[in-house]
Amino acid sequence: MVLLSAAAAITVGPSDISTLDVYGVVAAKLGLGTSELTLIQQGIVWDLRLPRTVLAGICGAGLAICGVILQSLLRNPLADPFVLGISSGASTGAVAIVVLGIGAGSIGLSAGAFVGALASFALVIALATLAGGTTDRLVLSGIAATQLFSALTSFIVFTAADAEQTRGVLFWLLGSLSTASWTDVIVCGGVVLFGLVLCLGTASWLDAFAFGADAASSLGVNVARTRMLLLILTALMTAVIVSTSGAIGFVGLVLPHLARAIVGVGHRLLLPSAALIGAIFLIWVDTAARTVLDPQELPVGVATALIGVPAFALVLLRSRRA
Repeated sequence: MVLLSAAAAITVGPSDISTLDVYGVVAAKLGLGTSELTLIQQGIVWDLRLPRTVLAGICGAGLAICGVILQSLLRNPLADPFVLGISSGASTGAVAIVVLGIGAGSIGLSAGAFVGALASFALVIALATLAGGTTDRLVLSGIAATQLFSALTSFIVFTAADAEQTRGVLFWLLGSLSTASWTDVIVCGGVVLFGLVLCLGTASWLDAFAFGADAASSLGVNVARTRMLLLILTALMTAVIVSTSGAIGFVGLVLPHLARAIVGVGHRLLLPSAALIGAIFLIWVDTAARTVLDPQELPVGVATALIGVPAFALVLLRSRRA
């Protein structure tokens, strides 16, 4: 379904390119034939649509994986990849580059967002450790960091940005895959794949965490080391995703619950299932976001909420009746 979704999504767009021509371009770029389209038309397919579609699938999979991990570690069904303040930190880093021009000559927006995300995570870990290191302190530290960096972002935009910069920053903050490139695909894809493989290796530990830290410890899990390892892993994955796509909500919060409703709570099956569901969901939501309001583009973070929340409400109502 992921492959079929991606194959269908790259044929959708405002440019007048037929389905056969789209697949002809892909085949030509893979050395399986030639394409009669112009270089501009080939670039639309190969350099715009295809990397954006692939990146959407990777981001959706990564956010869903992070949601599964954090909900298990924190034993909180409301936990999502942004609970550690990573999204707000990335926003501050990106705004500092775009509006203030800090480091603009040496690093780009994505790098600034990545640095900001890691800075926020480091602050959360430091606060939580000083406060006792328990899961509730970790969540509270994440809330505090989120509020701090959100306030910094708003302050910078309010005091230093002009109208054009404000609009561009707002669009990025709401989530956008419009700048997707093959470099983003390689970097983000490598990190998410590494994260998935490592998480599958710790699936039994995550199952143990479902019964609480004490139960996990009694089952032979080194709670402190495992929790820190998985927190760092999810922070890295989230930081990379946010630095390339902005803050895309809903995916990491709700889709893990949908995956559990389909395959159960065992993480060896839950993790890859959530990744596949997240990839399919974000591919189609991004396709709708870039085409429904043509020539304008809807921020994909807005589209995930507008499309995903009503759909999930229907699933909840149906499951209750069942």
